[in-house]
Amino acid sequence: MKRISFLFSLVFWVLFVETVHAEDKNVEAGFRSANHTTYVIAHRGAHQNIPENSLAAYQKAIDLGCDFVEIDVRTTKDGHFVSVHNANIEKYVSGFSADVKDLTLAELKSLDIGEKIGAEWKGTQIPTFEEVLELCHGKIGIYLDLKDAPVDELMALIKKYDMECDIIWYIPASYFAENEDSKQMFGRSFIMPDPGEEANLDLVLQKLHPKVIATDMGVLSKSFIEKCHNRKVKVFADEKKGTIEEWTKILQWGTDGIQTDYPEKIIGFLKEYW
Repeated sequence: MKRISFLFSLVFWVLFVETVHAEDKNVEAGFRSANHTTYVIAHRGAHQNIPENSLAAYQKAIDLGCDFVEIDVRTTKDGHFVSVHNANIEKYVSGFSADVKDLTLAELKSLDIGEKIGAEWKGTQIPTFEEVLELCHGKIGIYLDLKDAPVDELMALIKKYDMECDIIWYIPASYFAENEDSKQMFGRSFIMPDPGEEANLDLVLQKLHPKVIATDMGVLSKSFIEKCHNRKVKVFADEKKGTIEEWTKILQWGTDGIQTDYPEKIIGFLKEYW
């Protein structure tokens, strides 16, 4: 009897451990939860009076409690990946104009992108993708806007920092139409296709089965959101005006996340009114 009891206990323990491991895998594979009543995505970081797409802007977003930082990734002349929005860096640097793809990483790192914002930011550099991953790891998700970089090489770095489940990829839905077998390249990260007009939405949902869809206030509507929610798909929308009136409308429709240039203001708004 004791032997039977022992065997029963052993089997129970093995099944229990396997169940826990299975649950852990499910959690690992799941979409990260929001810190607020809706996801707050800091567009180019929290860059009010801070150089955009800089480590300082991303750190500010972390400090505020944002859910994601939006980053733009481009490739340098010598094959490194950097976070910078514009193809040409003239907006960020005084008296100098050149495309990111025509400059080496060392040349880009020698540029000061903070001086134009304010004396306190003098010496701020364009960050590499790896520097962004290192900063964000375990602290915040990344909304990755693929500008000019190969997905497979970015994924290798993302896996290196164990951040697959923390990355959502903003990519036009047309990308997948032109690259039919590309979805598998993104591993356990989340593709976030932008269907463009609402007329394209049903086909995108049917073909790609995403967990989240991207859109903006030029397209967003209550019916757009309902179609996504009926398939258990989240909707992340770009604000247009960044006003309380606009945020209220977005939230009343049931939008799951807002990409904003004013993350500090919207977090305050969510805490006080929503």
